[in-house]
Amino acid sequence: MQRQTLLEKSREVDEVKSLIYQYKVIGVADLHKVRTAQLQELRRKLKKEAYLRVIKGTLVDKAVSECKDRPNIVELAKFLKGSNIFLFTNTNPFKLASLLEKSKVRMVAKAGDIAAQEIIVPAGNVGLPPGPIISQLNSVGIPTRIESGSVWVSRDTLVAKKGEVISERLAAVLSKLGIKSVEAGLSIKIVYDEGLIMTEDQLRLDLKEFQQTMGEAYAYALNLSLKAGYPTAENISILIQLAHQEAHNLALNASITTPELIKDLIRKAYAEALILSSKVQF
Repeated sequence: MQRQTLLEKSREVDEVKSLIYQYKVIGVADLHKVRTAQLQELRRKLKKEAYLRVIKGTLVDKAVSECKDRPNIVELAKFLKGSNIFLFTNTNPFKLASLLEKSKVRMVAKAGDIAAQEIIVPAGNVGLPPGPIISQLNSVGIPTRIESGSVWVSRDTLVAKKGEVISERLAAVLSKLGIKSVEAGLSIKIVYDEGLIMTEDQLRLDLKEFQQTMGEAYAYALNLSLKAGYPTAENISILIQLAHQEAHNLALNASITTPELIKDLIRKAYAEALILSSKVQF
C-alpha cells in the first residue's frame, strides 16, 4: 500500500514537471472561499487561455526542486502555503490577472468574510415592515426611522472598511438588505514568467490611468519631435504643414512674387495702402 502511494506521488510529480516545461507562465491563485460552481465556470471561460489544476503544495515543491534548469523556478516554493490552484499558460501574465479579476462576482457576505471595499448602507426605504429588523439595523450602527409603515435608513452609513472581517451580525443584516459586499473568485498570489516572479500588486494595472499616461507621453514626444524638426511617420504631415506655413509667411514678408502668393500680396498691399491713406492729410 505504501509503495503504491509512493508510485502515485512520483507519477503526480512527473506530471507537474511536464506542465512546468510545457508552459512559459505559471500562476498561483488562492482558493480560499472559492465556490465549486465558480471554479467550474472559470475553467470553462479560461479553457483556451490556461490549464487550471489543484495540486498539493508538497508535490509542486518537489517538482520545482527537480526543474532547476528553469531559471528561478525554485522561488515558487515560497508561495505554496494554503489552498492553491495552479494556472499553466502561455498567455501574457497581465492578461491572465485581468481575466481572473473580471471573472470575480459580487456575493452576499457570510460571517468571517473580508470586505472587498468600504460597505455603505445607503439611506432610503429598506422595504421591510417595522419589527426585529429595527434592532438588528441599530445593533450594527445603522440609524433608522419609520415612515409610511416601512423601515427607512436615515442616512448613508459606513458599516465596514475595506479589509475588515464581517461579523455574523453584520452579515445577517447585509443579507436581509440584499447588499452584495464581498468578491468571490480566484486571486492571483504570484506569477512565474520564464524566470521572473511577479506578485499580485505588480500584476494589477489601472488601464484607464495607463492609457492616460501613454496618451500624455505620446503628446509630449510628438511636440518634442515637431520642435526639433525630427521627421517620423507619425509627424511628417504636420511638419510639412508647418514648413509650408513658415515658407508662406517668409515669402509674404519678403514680398516675393509667386503664383501662390500673388493674391495675398495684393491684399497685403491694399491693406497697407489703406493705412497709409488714412494717415496722409490733404
